[in-house]
Amino acid sequence: MTISIRKKLAGVAVVAGVALALTGCGQAPEAPNTGDDNAAAPEASDFLPCIVSDMGGFDDKSFNQLSFEGAEKAADEIGVPLKPVESNAETDYGPNMDSLVAENCNAIVAVGFALSEATVDSALANAEIDYIIVDDAADNDFDGETDAPNIKPLLYNTAEAAFLAGYLSAGFSEAGKVGTFGGMEFPTVTIFMDGFKQGVDHYNEVNGKSVQVFGWDGSSGSFTGGFEANQDAKNTAVNILDQGVDVLMPVGGPVYQSALQAIKELDRDVALIGVDADLFETDPNTQDFVLTSVLKQMDVSTYEAVMSSANGSFDATPYVGTLENGGVGIADLHNFADKVDAALMSEVEALQQDIIDGTIVVKSYLDN
Repeated sequence: MTISIRKKLAGVAVVAGVALALTGCGQAPEAPNTGDDNAAAPEASDFLPCIVSDMGGFDDKSFNQLSFEGAEKAADEIGVPLKPVESNAETDYGPNMDSLVAENCNAIVAVGFALSEATVDSALANAEIDYIIVDDAADNDFDGETDAPNIKPLLYNTAEAAFLAGYLSAGFSEAGKVGTFGGMEFPTVTIFMDGFKQGVDHYNEVNGKSVQVFGWDGSSGSFTGGFEANQDAKNTAVNILDQGVDVLMPVGGPVYQSALQAIKELDRDVALIGVDADLFETDPNTQDFVLTSVLKQMDVSTYEAVMSSANGSFDATPYVGTLENGGVGIADLHNFADKVDAALMSEVEALQQDIIDGTIVVKSYLDN
C-alpha cells in the first residue's frame, strides 16, 4: 500500500452519504491476536519498546496519550518497562530519537506527523530497529512510498467518522450553524474538518436544509497556528462562536480546552465535538458539553504494532483505520443521549453500512 501523507487534500465531493461507527476496536495491523497468543512475547531482557511524543506530551488527553497507552499495554504484557521520551520543541525530535537508539530500543513509536523527518533519518541509520509512526506515512519525498523499509505507518481515515459527526451536528443544531477549526493546516488535521463538512452537506442534501459550516469551507479555514491550549486557540474559538454556532469541533489535541473555556463564558448552549479520544472519558470537565467525539483507535493499533515487533512478526505495510475495520468511529452520546432525536440517531447509524459498502464515498487525502 502506498500513501503520501502530505499530498493536497482531495475535493470534498460525497457520492451519497455516511455511516456511524459508534466505538470499536481497530483491526490489528499485521500482528498476533490480542488474546493468549500475545502471552508468548519474548523475555523481558530481550526486548525494549520505546516511544517519543510530539510537543503535545503524553498527557494531552488525545493522540499522544492514546498512543502511549497502547505502547504501555504492550510493554506490560511483554513484561518489560516502556521507555518514554517527551518532546518540548521541534528541535527535540532528532535528539530524542537518537537518545532512544542509544538506549538500545528494539521498537520505537514516534507519535505524530511532526516527527516524520526525524523518524525517517533514524530508521535509515538503524535498520535493525522497528519504527512505528502514528499519523504519518513517512513519505517525505512524496513518491507514494514509505521512506524506510523498517517504518510502519499507522494512519486513520477519520474523514469517515467525522462525516458522521457532521451529519449528527447538523441535525442536532437548533441555530442551523455549526463550526470547526484546527491547530495547524496539516492533512491529519483537515481530514477531520473535511469529513465534518461533508457530513453537514449531506445532511442538507438529504433533508432539504441549509445548515452552515463556519471555520472550514473545504479548502481553507480557521487555524490557531499551533497545538497548545492558549489565547490564540481561545480567540479562534470565540471568532467562530460569535457567528452563532451551537456545535463546535476543535481539531488539534489540547486546543479543545481553549474552546471549552470560550463556550463556558457564553450565555447560551453550545455542544462540543471531541477528536481522537472520547473526551467524556478522558476529560471529565467536558462531560456537560461534549455531544460526541470522533475517535481514532490509536491505542489499539499502536499496541498491535509493538506486539508484532516483540513477537518477530513486524510488518511495515501501512495500516489505515476505517469505519469498516473499526479503526475510526464516533463515541457514545453519554449525557446527550436523551437530547438527540431518536430518528436522527437512526439515520446516523444507518449511514455506517452505506460507507462501508461504498454507497457513500467520503473524500480525504488518503484517497491519493
